[in-house]
Amino acid sequence: MATGTASGGHWLPRGSAVFTTFPDLLFVFEFVSGGLVWILILLAQVPVPLVQGWVLFVSVSCFIVTTLLLCLYIVGAHKNWSFWITLDTAYHCLAALFYFSASALETLVTIGLQDDIYQHYSENISAVVFSIIVTLLYMVHAVFSLIRCKVSYRNREHS
Repeated sequence: MATGTASGGHWLPRGSAVFTTFPDLLFVFEFVSGGLVWILILLAQVPVPLVQGWVLFVSVSCFIVTTLLLCLYIVGAHKNWSFWITLDTAYHCLAALFYFSASALETLVTIGLQDDIYQHYSENISAVVFSIIVTLLYMVHAVFSLIRCKVSYRNREHS
C-alpha cells in the first residue's frame, strides 16, 4: 500500500496504514494526550466550575470523536470517499479551535491560582502543559488535513 502523506497523497489510510502515515499518525498522540488532559482536569478540581466544565467537555468530546475516527479509519469505513477527507479536515480544525479556547481558559485560571495556596496547583500546571500539547497536535493535524483536502479537490478537478 502506498503512503498517503498529506503532501503527496489525497486519500485516507485504512488498516495499519493509519499508524504509518502522516498526519494520521497524530491520532495516537491526540488520543493519549487528550486522555491525560481529561484525567488531570478531574484531579485538579479547578475552583472555577465553568472553566472546568468547558475543558472537560472539550477533552472528553475530542477524545471520543478521535477514538471513533481512529477506529473507523482502521476498519476502512471511509472507502476513500471525498466526504471523509472534508469531515476529517473540519473535525481537526474545530478540535484545534476548541482546544485552543480550553487551553487559554485553563491557563488563565492557573495563573490566577498562582498567588493562592492551592493544593492542586501542580495538577493544574500539568493540565495546562498537556492541553497546550494537544492543541498543537490538533493544529498540526488540521493544517496537514487542509493540505490533503486541497490536493484531493485539485485531483478531482483534473479527473
